[in-house]
Amino acid sequence: MATTRLRPRSPDIQIYRPQLTSVLSILHRITGVLLSVGSVLLVAWLVAVADGGDAYAMADRWLRSWVGMLLLLGWIFALFYHLCNGIRHLAWDLDFGFELGSIYRSGWTVVAVSVILTLLTWTLGLAGGE
Repeated sequence: MATTRLRPRSPDIQIYRPQLTSVLSILHRITGVLLSVGSVLLVAWLVAVADGGDAYAMADRWLRSWVGMLLLLGWIFALFYHLCNGIRHLAWDLDFGFELGSIYRSGWTVVAVSVILTLLTWTLGLAGGE
């Protein structure tokens, strides 16, 4: 009986190692989805603010919990990452930055600026809210 060797499909995670460009592309899509979900939560918070009293107190308690804070931190990072990477894509649409070295430099810049803006916003937000 002949044995058939199963060949991997291409591209397959077993064959290709993730590269910065593919990881950033996937992360851009994920942050877009997270921003959409976060926008629904933002509207829910605004409705609670408009309703006042008990609704706002409940929303405020939930947002100040560790789960709420973690979601806010993730949403802020998603906002800044999606913004910075969108600017990077806009530069590509204008035909700038397609050299391999430039693609990697701009990718790491997007990650660094996103983290810095997130930490700055988080720090200023916590300092102003206390």
